[in-house]
Amino acid sequence: MCGSNDVVKQEDLFVCQNCGTKYSVEAARKMMIEGTVEVKGTVKIDDSDEIENIYKLARRFKDADDVENALKYYSMILVKDPNSWEANFYVVYFKSISNPIEDYCKLGNPIANCLDSTLSLVQEYETDNNEQWKIVAEIYTRCTTVATMLSDRHGISNAIAGAELLYHFGILLENKFGSKYKDIIVKSWKYGIQVHNKFLFAIEDKEIHKKKMKSYVEKVKKYNPSYIPPEFNDSNSGCYIATAVYGSYNCPQVWTLRRFRDNTLDGTWYGRAFIKTYYAISPTLVKWFGHTEWFKKMWKNPLDRMVASLQRKGVESTPYKDKY
Repeated sequence: MCGSNDVVKQEDLFVCQNCGTKYSVEAARKMMIEGTVEVKGTVKIDDSDEIENIYKLARRFKDADDVENALKYYSMILVKDPNSWEANFYVVYFKSISNPIEDYCKLGNPIANCLDSTLSLVQEYETDNNEQWKIVAEIYTRCTTVATMLSDRHGISNAIAGAELLYHFGILLENKFGSKYKDIIVKSWKYGIQVHNKFLFAIEDKEIHKKKMKSYVEKVKKYNPSYIPPEFNDSNSGCYIATAVYGSYNCPQVWTLRRFRDNTLDGTWYGRAFIKTYYAISPTLVKWFGHTEWFKKMWKNPLDRMVASLQRKGVESTPYKDKY
């Protein structure tokens, strides 16, 4: 105010040694940037309150699934606090899910790629065991969210990418923490197997993918010997359209339809002709359109009505092994 640039930091304020005017941290920072004052001595400006406020905003938008603003505030945190696991992970996470999901695999699975560095930061800077567990569980939840989104809506290749994300997370967790978080490791691998199995019936190289799934079944059994893996969804005579609609070859609706196919349709020449025609056409339809929402919606209501009618007539919806 007086034209002097002789300013000294005293407690939480900056004081002009000429006229006694006191400046806040923000006002002093602004003047230093503009070059109007020169602070004597080495001064470290404490911006912890500012960072904490940015964290609050980032977490608020994260919890509200406001992708744009969550990405904005986590990006600000990353500049100020590059060792933050939270900023490192969520900047990549929100960037990834803000892109068209069809491009997920083309982006090289960025979430999977950032997990190594994120878990290293958790290992180095978050030493409290309870807090560390919460963080690991939070990252696992986000990975399952992405894997579910991919497998539910976006086709075979993206479903496989979702499974690989979960496999990768479990491997990294085991490598960095050993068996400390074995429950989360097992959950990650088990859900990866479930996601992988969903479209196995429509994958061309079934044996390669079955081998991969079996390797993770063995990994799960290392921690959980009583684990019973799902029946592999690889039947070449599977209910292709029904499986695409309901998400599994082994679920109550598809068990009902499979019983009807084997016990009723297969008993007549015209029923067998229908089965033959269905299996000649439906695999191609599912391969082209099975991942799209409009295809599932188009078939969902007719199949629901048919399943309900069959169940009223006594066709069971319990687990079923195909006739052939």
